[in-house]
Amino acid sequence: MAIQRKSKINPHFNMSSMTDIVFLLLIFFLVTSTLVNPNALKLLLPKSTNQLPSQQSVTVSIDKNLVYYFNAKVTPFSMLESKIVSELKNSADPCINIQAEKSVPIEYVVRIMNIAKTHGYKSILATEPE
Repeated sequence: MAIQRKSKINPHFNMSSMTDIVFLLLIFFLVTSTLVNPNALKLLLPKSTNQLPSQQSVTVSIDKNLVYYFNAKVTPFSMLESKIVSELKNSADPCINIQAEKSVPIEYVVRIMNIAKTHGYKSILATEPE
């Protein structure tokens, strides 16, 4: 005689309530973490009275017509190297700021970078929008 149960037990576990709880906890922690004061540590940082010497630098610009500017003055490329060297000869940490428009071919920028490399100057490259 086989006796059967009237209600069968479902062996699967429903995870929807568990995901709701996890989601609510996630929102709770995100909201509370933004309320935490980021300046919780009050530090007394030392102050310096010594000033660092300003870095000697020159600016070389190249526009879309491939015209070179040395410190905002039009300069032919043949005279550019001598002007850069004479301007930076007595500086401790010389630097060349290179400003070029995006349409300038890279070979014209590399010419200035080669001058910087030849004389041991740092070069900083900045592109300007067209």
